[in-house]
Amino acid sequence: MQGRAALVTGGSRGIGLAIAQELVRRGARVTVTARKPEELAAAVEALGGDEHALAVSGNAGDPEHRTDAVARTLERFGRLDMLVNNVGINPIYGPLVEADLGAVRKIMDVNYVAALGFVQEAHRDWLGGHGGSVLFIASVAGLRCAEGIGAYGSSKAALFHLAMQLAVELGPGVRVNALAPAVVKTKFATALYEGREAAVADAYPLKRLGVPEDVARAAAFLLSDEASWVTGQTLVLDGGVMSRGQL
Repeated sequence: MQGRAALVTGGSRGIGLAIAQELVRRGARVTVTARKPEELAAAVEALGGDEHALAVSGNAGDPEHRTDAVARTLERFGRLDMLVNNVGINPIYGPLVEADLGAVRKIMDVNYVAALGFVQEAHRDWLGGHGGSVLFIASVAGLRCAEGIGAYGSSKAALFHLAMQLAVELGPGVRVNALAPAVVKTKFATALYEGREAAVADAYPLKRLGVPEDVARAAAFLLSDEASWVTGQTLVLDGGVMSRGQL
């Protein structure tokens, strides 16, 4: 990945930051986005400073932010070879039949519509003419029903189909894939394991939860030339838990 450039949304912490770190380790330069400038500043330092990374703060659901993030990446690095759509929100919990539809719309707008919007921007300004790779960070919640997070799971399931659709539409120059992690130890997922990690991990054949680095290494593979014949696919990272019919 030496000399290449990437844009990682939601890259200030957790899975997004781990992916950005792995790409930098492999020689890429990376733009990271998130809402909070102070967290982004810390992320840039963790990535090795301005020589290796650029921070662009904003809301992924804002079209102007998406345009700005792509434009500033091209201005700083002169190219945009890899796009990682990692931003995701889940502000509601409970049965879908009782869900606030405004909150459901927000989930779909950030988790799905914004991801497609970033692809459109990147494709228009660079990928369409030069090729590259796109990756969606989805979730196993999009593959199986999970109590209380139906809206979130539905938004992630939509990403699986989006990856397949765009793989057909954008090939052969642009490859598009998705990752579907199970529970990964991040601040976003704390409620799923905090105070009972051992019990949760016991359901996994590998007897541990995921860590951001597990996702980062898989992401780097799918984004790299090592996966040059892989497109339209979803790679499940779940420690084996779905093999037991569980989620």
